[in-house]
Amino acid sequence: MFLTNILLKKAKSKMIMVLMESMVSGHQCTKIRERLGDKLELIRFDPYIQEMSVYKERKKIRSMKSK
Repeated sequence: MFLTNILLKKAKSKMIMVLMESMVSGHQCTKIRERLGDKLELIRFDPYIQEMSVYKERKKIRSMKSK
């Protein structure tokens, strides 16, 4: 392996896009969070049941470029 390959490695992005899923109806949405942060869990309006519902992070979708 060449020394230039080690020196020119891409830095990992600081943000990732994750899939959030409602615990009540299964409705899905996306959010962006920090890579090193805790998994997201939030309360948000669910259009399927027309009420507020708990959304939990289900999986990582992709990395986002940092600004």
